[in-house]
Formats: sequence, structure tokens, C-alpha cells
Amino acid sequence: MDNNSKYWYSMSDPAILKVLGNFIRRARLNQNRTQQDVSDAAGINRSTLVQIEQGNGSTLLSFIAVLRTLEQLHLLDVFEVKQELSPLQLAEIEMKNRLRASKKTPQNNKPESAW
Repeated sequence: MDNNSKYWYSMSDPAILKVLGNFIRRARLNQNRTQQDVSDAAGINRSTLVQIEQGNGSTLLSFIAVLRTLEQLHLLDVFEVKQELSPLQLAEIEMKNRLRASKKTPQNNKPESAW
């Protein structure tokens, strides 16, 4: 566990919300955008954005909408689960891939003779 993780774990949930709200506020101000502009673009009420910026919480959906509006969705990359395969697993998968199509068996569609 690195030092940043220890820092986050020592914080209370409301303190983390305040840090996140401060980040949203700084990103908005760095882009020279008003609360009304960002909330309109995100499709949320301005009061919701005020709550987020003050660290009073909101829905995750609203938070994501604000991140999208501020072009900060790249921050969510850390939540992506990446599964790394070993060379043996890759070889097994490669062996299972088809190299050729199988021959089609001829079908006899002629009606049977009464003889």
C-alpha cells in the first residue's frame, strides 16, 4: 500500500466527499465555467452541483455526468479491471482458434424412389 492509499484510508467519508467536491470545483474554475453552465451541460440542477462541490454528496450518476462535462472521465481508468493472461493461457486460447472451415457434408435432397 502506497502513502496515498494510507492517506485516503485515514480520512472519513465526509472528508473524502469534500476532497472530491473541491476537485470538481477546481476543474470547473480552471475551465472558467460557471456552475449554471456545467449543471446545464451535465443535465443536473445547479443546486446538485453546489452540493457536490461542497462535499455534501450526491448520486454517483450526477457525479459521473459532471466528470463527463468537465472532460475528466479519464480519472475513472483506475476502476477498470484488467486481466492479464500468462503466455501459457494465451497459447491455449490461440490453439482453440479455428484455422480452417470444416467440410460440409453433402445433403441428399432428392425424394426416395418407390422401387
